[in-house]
Amino acid sequence: MEDEDDMERPVLTNRMFDELKLGDAAQLTRTIGPDDIELFAALSGDSNPVPLGQSLIPAGMISAVLDTRLPGPGTVYLGQDLEFWKEIATGDRITATVTLLTKESDGRTLVFDTRCVNQHGEPVLVGKARVRAPIERISWSENLPPDVSLQRHDRFDAIVAEARSLPMVKTALVHPCSPEAIEGAVEIRDEGLLEPILIGPEAKIRAAAERAGISLDGFEIMPTEHSHAAAALAVELAVAGKVGSVMKGSLHSDELLGAVVGSGSGLKTERRVSHVYVMDVPAYSKLLIVTDAAINIAPTLEHKRDICQNAVDLMHMLGVAEPKVAVLAAVETVNDKMPATLEAAALTVMAARGQIRGAKVDGPLAFDNAISREAARTKGIVSPVAGDADILLVPDLEAGNMLAKQLLYFANADAAGLVLGARVPIILTSRADSLRVRIASAALAKLVAAKRAAALGGKA
Repeated sequence: MEDEDDMERPVLTNRMFDELKLGDAAQLTRTIGPDDIELFAALSGDSNPVPLGQSLIPAGMISAVLDTRLPGPGTVYLGQDLEFWKEIATGDRITATVTLLTKESDGRTLVFDTRCVNQHGEPVLVGKARVRAPIERISWSENLPPDVSLQRHDRFDAIVAEARSLPMVKTALVHPCSPEAIEGAVEIRDEGLLEPILIGPEAKIRAAAERAGISLDGFEIMPTEHSHAAAALAVELAVAGKVGSVMKGSLHSDELLGAVVGSGSGLKTERRVSHVYVMDVPAYSKLLIVTDAAINIAPTLEHKRDICQNAVDLMHMLGVAEPKVAVLAAVETVNDKMPATLEAAALTVMAARGQIRGAKVDGPLAFDNAISREAARTKGIVSPVAGDADILLVPDLEAGNMLAKQLLYFANADAAGLVLGARVPIILTSRADSLRVRIASAALAKLVAAKRAAALGGKA
């Protein structure tokens, strides 16, 4: 059976030399999207997208008319002369037209007038094209062009630049007994971010460095018997103010966090410890925090208040004066059979009463309503947060973990991870993290450590 979509699309047929007459014309119209000009530059490697886009986009449209409309598939380009008369910009509606001027005596060669105009009828490009006409009949169903967008990952750049401008902060790197952990120590040091102190069994640390082919000259090593002792010593150093952050090496996250929040730990505060993913999602307009996707399995309402405040405080440090927090649930209405919606509504009221400070909080909101203004508008949601969230507060760890990983693997996001709520920031990185993400995580930790130290009137 013929596909329904194909039946609805027009069937086009190319035209032979003998079928064409002078004055025959065809055209194609498209609106220049926000990424189009930079996408052409990215494909060519040109670092100056404006002049490149002014030439390549209209010229490409001319080529598309010749290849798909007149004469159509089988056309062979022989030459093109072009003059560019006017700049194009995002939002311009460009119409490309080709008109047959000459049929040469060889029975194959055609000369077309080629021109592009904008929505005001102003010429953007004019010129002539020489082609060879197709020699065999081809018919095809016209397909819509695919949606294409740039995958930018530049939203961490300002954070890293600010962190590099600050003095180095000592960090306790706990149990760096794998080549990857040693490489991580070198990366954050050489990037001018953190000064790692290597804590763990010295023989294992040196063996890992040897496997990585890395010299440990210049690194301070504080030997311990095993990973438990390394985590405990890191906590002691942080409590004493000798390090401004703690970083996970090759031990399990639970082991490190157990030392941080254990009975008698001086790193505990009145806040619940929580994890944030600061995410650079190419399809979203700004940095986005997802919390908590790594530590709190089934947080209570009180825990969620702390999780929310931890993320809000981080956004303040990143320069967002009043972040917008979307408290997520499966639906955007309160339902007594869905506890997540009740807690979302309670958090909204708590923010209005000052129990969550420095943020606009609204919920319950479904994911689409939280990040898409169009989705919120379609459902008639009036909210200061809907469609423009800075922070996504998830119902539980399972939901958060799945959401974060979907953004990572389906939306090509980058995610810098940090643990907040203790007296110093804690860096939890994964072996799967890219160098860009590891550097961003270290930069976030340095900013948090430096700003906390400044607030206390001291230095980390």
